Amino acid sequence: MVGARAAEAAPGTRVYAIGDVHGRLDLLDRLVERILADAKDRPAGLCTLVTLGDYIDRGPNSAAVLDRLIDFASPAIRLVALAGNHEESMLRFLDDISVGPTWLYYGGSETLRSYGVAAPRHADEPATLRRLQDELKSRLPRRHRDFLTGLPASHVAGDYMFVHAGIRPGVPLAAQARDDLLWIRDEFLRSEADHGKVVVHGHTIAPEAELCRNRIGLDTGAFATGRLTCVVLEAASQRLLQT
Repeated sequence: MVGARAAEAAPGTRVYAIGDVHGRLDLLDRLVERILADAKDRPAGLCTLVTLGDYIDRGPNSAAVLDRLIDFASPAIRLVALAGNHEESMLRFLDDISVGPTWLYYGGSETLRSYGVAAPRHADEPATLRRLQDELKSRLPRRHRDFLTGLPASHVAGDYMFVHAGIRPGVPLAAQARDDLLWIRDEFLRSEADHGKVVVHGHTIAPEAELCRNRIGLDTGAFATGRLTCVVLEAASQRLLQT
């Protein structure tokens, strides 16, 4: 709900929003195939695919997921790819090895392996972290780094705001801090406030998609469950597509 009425997509548009992919290229390909078929079967004036960040880490094919997103092309659907906290952590590691131990533990080691860099899940020795940093810099394609550094933190369409993690309740949407959009959790998830837009997000794993009054949560733990989730927003309707 937005105020006293149901949230609506902009007239003549449809939005497909996908939760956290985390290196599962197989699931991304399967879900995009379903989305393209849906768009063909149900033509709309303008279709947008919004990916909510966390394309890398944890799953086995992070580099290939980025390739797929960069190369995405469809005459029927435009892509809006947003930043996630895992992309932010990888970019920080390129400049600061101090974030390395946490990033590796939460899936960075799988991302490094997808680029051909042998990496342990646990590493805190500066020499090891510098080696991993140097190898990633040498193996990371320029187009991947450009893609990651260019990702916006939010997208607005109709009565919906799309972000990776959520928003800070009580702060105007136009004044939200990027760190909150990528990292916030409990304060946002516990809030029952009307934020002015229904916030569509990933970041926090739930067994099923969460279609709440003020937010829609789409992280269904794809890297572990095999369930990658998409919400389809059109007029005042909300429906789901899943692998």
